[in-house]
Amino acid sequence: MKRTRILSVAAAAAALTLTLASCSGDGGGTGGDGGGGGDKVEVFTWWAAGTEKAGLDALVEVFDEQHPDVEFVNGAVAGGAGSAAKDLLQSRLQAGDPPDTFQAHAGAELQDYIDAAQIEDISDLYDEFGLTDAFPADLIDRLTVDGAIYSIPANIHRANVVWANPSVLEEAGLDADAEYSSIDEWITALEAVEETGKTPLSVATTWTQVNLLETVLLAELGPEAYEGLWSGDTDWAGSDVTAALEDFETLMGFTNGDRDGLDWPDATQQVIDGQAAFNVMGDWAEASFAEAGLEPGTDYTFFPVPGTDGVFDFLADSFVLPVGAPSPDGAKAWLETVGSAEGQTAFNQAKGSIPARTDADTSDFAEYQQTAIESFANDTIVSSLAHGAATPVAVLNQISDATSKFTTGASDLATYQEELAAAAGE
Repeated sequence: MKRTRILSVAAAAAALTLTLASCSGDGGGTGGDGGGGGDKVEVFTWWAAGTEKAGLDALVEVFDEQHPDVEFVNGAVAGGAGSAAKDLLQSRLQAGDPPDTFQAHAGAELQDYIDAAQIEDISDLYDEFGLTDAFPADLIDRLTVDGAIYSIPANIHRANVVWANPSVLEEAGLDADAEYSSIDEWITALEAVEETGKTPLSVATTWTQVNLLETVLLAELGPEAYEGLWSGDTDWAGSDVTAALEDFETLMGFTNGDRDGLDWPDATQQVIDGQAAFNVMGDWAEASFAEAGLEPGTDYTFFPVPGTDGVFDFLADSFVLPVGAPSPDGAKAWLETVGSAEGQTAFNQAKGSIPARTDADTSDFAEYQQTAIESFANDTIVSSLAHGAATPVAVLNQISDATSKFTTGASDLATYQEELAAAAGE
């Protein structure tokens, strides 16, 4: 009988202590026994709390059933969008102490790991696990880099979603079921909420502001020009980008003053509690509304960020096989579960996302998830900035730094636009 050991790490410092302990010879840490066996697997994620941890727990249950002889070791590190986890992970990789597998966003975020030869080509596992036929062809294309695939996605998330509280909207004299065709129309609604004394638009720390930024860029530019920001085909210094940044500045003026001390669950909770009218957040927020016992259409509503209807702002949580993984067989066992129909169904039903597999059972998925499945199949797909699909980590970090300076008043709009252009390499 296999034991499942949960070693949740609430902060990066605590995780580093675990790592150092394992390096000193205590086999209870990362599972790094140097033997390459498959008796345990350290899974490094930032799913340390809330609905994210619920999704991980559901995936672990399937893993336990599918691989009862492999011990799961939870290397989770707290921190919204994985900022703390990514910092610790890079330290470990540079020190030659990789976990057996780690979470990363599929897409350009992986490029830095690929360039540094820190993760393996796992294309052969796609054939072994039957994933080539199970995943949509356009997803396979987005996962492929120079003919190789380096990760297995556990899910598909959508970043361009507005979550709203109908009661707050009605208090402001607004139609609770209204969707808005443009940012300008939405601003009119935000002004009405502001007059009631409620927060019109809740946000949190910097990465949630970058998430808002990308949706505004998408709304103003359209999907082709938005994608051109990352390919070099769209000029960051252009007037259309300036207009988008002006909209972003306006929207930030409607947000909560305590934003920089919060993470995404806090901002979403403000909508749940009726303190705020709207929140722009990826669809992992759906699980928070469900966990609170709220009914879609009655207690909360959702719709694409105004100006982005018909576009799916894509990201995917995925897992990789690090070069030098202490337990590569254990890692492959985990990757098999991540890619399995059973694993994807359990994980996504709990987390609020949708399966990457087209054959997973989604009959019991929530109302929002059913709409996301339809949208992903039919809408124009673009890559998320804030969640690593559009740019390498270094570029995202520079954009995040520039955004933080701008939203805290340390730079003006012209400087902000110049810094964004510089971050993108212009």
